[in-house]
Amino acid sequence: MIAELGAFCLILAFVLSIAQTGLSAAGASRPVLAGAGEGAAFGAMAMVGLAFAALIHAFVTSDFSVANVAENSHTAKPLLYRVAGAWGNHEGSMVLWCLALTAFGAAIAAFGRDLPRDLKARTLAVQGALGILFLGYTVFASNPLERVLAPPVEGASLNPLLQDPALAIHPPMLYLGYVGFSVVFSLAVAALIGGRIDAAWARWVRPWTLAAWSFLTVGITLGSFWAYYELGWGGWWFWDPVENASFMPWLMGAALLHSAVVTEKRGALPGWTLFLALAAFTFSMLGAFLVRSGVLTSVHAFAVDPTRGLLLLGILGLASGAGFALFAWRAPSLIPGGLFAPVSRESAIVVNNIVLTAAATAVLFGTLWPLICEALDLPTPSVGPPFFNLVFNPIMAVGLLILPFGPMLAWKRGDALGAAQRLWIAALIAVGAGFLALMLVSPRKALASAGLALGFWLIAGAIVEITERVRAFRVPMAETLRRLGGLPRGAWGSSLAHAGLGVFILGACFETSWKLELAEIMAPGRSVTLGGYELTLDAVGVVDGPNYLAERATLIVTQGGRRVCEALPERRFYPAGGQTTQEVAICYRGLDQVYVTLGERRALPDGTPGWLVRGYFNPWVQLIFIGPMLMALGGAISLSDRRLRIGVGRRSGEASA
Repeated sequence: MIAELGAFCLILAFVLSIAQTGLSAAGASRPVLAGAGEGAAFGAMAMVGLAFAALIHAFVTSDFSVANVAENSHTAKPLLYRVAGAWGNHEGSMVLWCLALTAFGAAIAAFGRDLPRDLKARTLAVQGALGILFLGYTVFASNPLERVLAPPVEGASLNPLLQDPALAIHPPMLYLGYVGFSVVFSLAVAALIGGRIDAAWARWVRPWTLAAWSFLTVGITLGSFWAYYELGWGGWWFWDPVENASFMPWLMGAALLHSAVVTEKRGALPGWTLFLALAAFTFSMLGAFLVRSGVLTSVHAFAVDPTRGLLLLGILGLASGAGFALFAWRAPSLIPGGLFAPVSRESAIVVNNIVLTAAATAVLFGTLWPLICEALDLPTPSVGPPFFNLVFNPIMAVGLLILPFGPMLAWKRGDALGAAQRLWIAALIAVGAGFLALMLVSPRKALASAGLALGFWLIAGAIVEITERVRAFRVPMAETLRRLGGLPRGAWGSSLAHAGLGVFILGACFETSWKLELAEIMAPGRSVTLGGYELTLDAVGVVDGPNYLAERATLIVTQGGRRVCEALPERRFYPAGGQTTQEVAICYRGLDQVYVTLGERRALPDGTPGWLVRGYFNPWVQLIFIGPMLMALGGAISLSDRRLRIGVGRRSGEASA
């Protein structure tokens, strides 16, 4: 009965989205209908929330009469993973997507009080139209609450690789980022319909972009951390097509954040900002298609039948096609905005945008080209990390090199020499750090040392930006402290995000270039050396888990004869799914990690039974995950700035228009 109630709520949400679209579109000129459209937005969110609750109830209670539960759950599975199983599959994840979509629609209705009434109504209408598309797809093609005629005694269980705390949190964060860009898309389409794209509109776009980008940053980082310690491959990024699907909207969102600043402050680049607003959510929808169409092979892709993939492709084409067609129609009438000199803050942001969009284009090409070749029956090339590292890294290096100059330049016309003089300390720190790494760290690697210099350049540049804002060392300390206390949160947030990017680069360069690894067949009592640490296999025993059986190794890790940790890697067998997985053991040593996996049984040359043990010494790897979290924290701090959260007040006459 609860499953049927949830299915009915999904249908009702679909109907309410239709009402939201129609009432809000008419409400652009009739306030009463606009209020009814807002009520429909709240109702749609409530109905999808009830449907999602019904789905979770079915998983928690192991209701195998629901086909989705029978295919993705098991009574022996821990409660956390039964709950996470609700969105660990195609159908359930679409409900989560729709919940985020309708929740953002309700957020526009609740927090868009300072938007002009007509713009708010049109935005809600577009958001409702997106709800019609995705809720319609979920109700008619991917219903997660369908019953099965002959319920099984036990379910098929969730993929063991997905039974992990990080994967329980990763999809909700990722979808808040993906779907958060729908608000920006709706604002862009609404502005194009109304013919008003100005500084005020850009200010309304920024907080929604910032929120979506911050959520997406957290989601990508959690996914990267999961891949790092769950897959047992010793790496944190593989340029997997599914990883790329989330990375592309992140890059476009970052470009939009900077472009919207130019439109808000100077009234320039309105057309380009609109284009990015449409492109960010288009890339999000493209990611949804790639993950669910079955065209990609990945451990975290929902491979479904091609028919549903074509439906998603149709949604992508209809939504983005309508948006870009409207953009093409309205673009010639857009006012270009303020002029600026080649050396100015606006120009620095333009270069930033060129770099980010070029990087996103490179990732898009590398991801789709093999699929295009396969569809055309052409020889399918292998596009992997070598291609992305060769193309993507140089593009981004140019943008990161220029990044600290932007905040040092004035609007409209800047002083390049003056900016360079203010950044000389940052440059000295960066060059010195790169030179020391090249001279002292063995083996000596020029590109890695240059990468470290770039990371220190960003961190030091962010610090210089703050010191320049408070005029440190140029005014009395009391005045500096007063300025420090009055510094806007947005300034703190942007500087922290830039510094976080530098922290990430430090970790990525050091871990990638100076990591050590080994693979040894070990019997109890045998020791191996790894990066200054000694690993001794003490014993291997059998562990009976809640829904698995495991071989667990106990390795004693010592340094200089002193015991520093005990590593417990496992090989788990899940009877419900008949799958075997590796569970990584990680010893945290400051910014470094000793990373160990247990492989299959193998005999030593003398016939003694042993196990294949793989170990990695990953220096500075902690920074890879700390850096993005600092970036997301910077976004949250900026979002807490009241000047950013509250849009420009209505112009006189708009309230009664």
